[in-house]
Amino acid sequence: MTKYIEIEFRSGKIAYIKVDHELNLKPDDAIIIEVERGIDLCNILSTHVPEEQVEKLKSDYKEYKYVRMVDDHDYQSLEIIQNKEEKASATFSDILIKYEFDMKLISTVYQYDGNKLTFNFTADGRIDFRLFVRELANIFKTRIELHQTTGRDEAKLLGGYGMCGKVYCCASFMRKFNQVTIKMAKDQNLAGNLSKISGPCGRLLCCLQFEEDYYEEIAKDFPVIGTKALLHKQMWYVFKNDYYNKKVYLSAEDQSMEIVSLEEFQKQAKIKYVPDDDDISSIPGSY
Repeated sequence: MTKYIEIEFRSGKIAYIKVDHELNLKPDDAIIIEVERGIDLCNILSTHVPEEQVEKLKSDYKEYKYVRMVDDHDYQSLEIIQNKEEKASATFSDILIKYEFDMKLISTVYQYDGNKLTFNFTADGRIDFRLFVRELANIFKTRIELHQTTGRDEAKLLGGYGMCGKVYCCASFMRKFNQVTIKMAKDQNLAGNLSKISGPCGRLLCCLQFEEDYYEEIAKDFPVIGTKALLHKQMWYVFKNDYYNKKVYLSAEDQSMEIVSLEEFQKQAKIKYVPDDDDISSIPGSY
């Protein structure tokens, strides 16, 4: 009987392999697997992938083959490999000076058996680096792969500490990037200053996605932002909801403002209009 396990290569790439149930594998175990050209070393992230994901995994990921557990000799070899990677990074930077394109090297990773050398880099726009790759291949005498990463990939590879004081989510427990949208920031009343809710990668904080389900659920009891309602004999627009204190923020055409409790709004306000998403930007006092 077989099962799928989730693995992570030293480059940060996530993949899945099929193994026998009888193998006593555990998360964080280091194993050797068979790849397209030779063997490589990786760590186990999860020893069970739900059956409903298996068919999707077959179409989205290459399947690799388990070879054996990593032993003491492998760890000694890994130290040698890491020293070679440092030297390869220095050589890469020396050669790069001769070329006109602007490229920032993020990490250098040798395949365990030395059959491939990957350079992860960032750059503005696309770069034609074919001549550069040829020169690298002539020097290192192995297969060269240049992988252009995004700001989020760079943060994951380099690691660091966020404004919360903890290690970046992507560099610790997060294995996959999820889409984070400006709507999530608006749902959580955080869209006023985007610089304060953006990570070092320049993208919206991943943690906005973690709490979105909570805000979507609690928002069901509140009026939609942009709702037009009659209250206290005056017409108001809802421009903000305070979910924690159960308050509704209102603004009028003359820019006057009023804050009422959710209970008062539900009992006394007479709803006149509930806007579509496209209408919200024109609301007095809205973001």
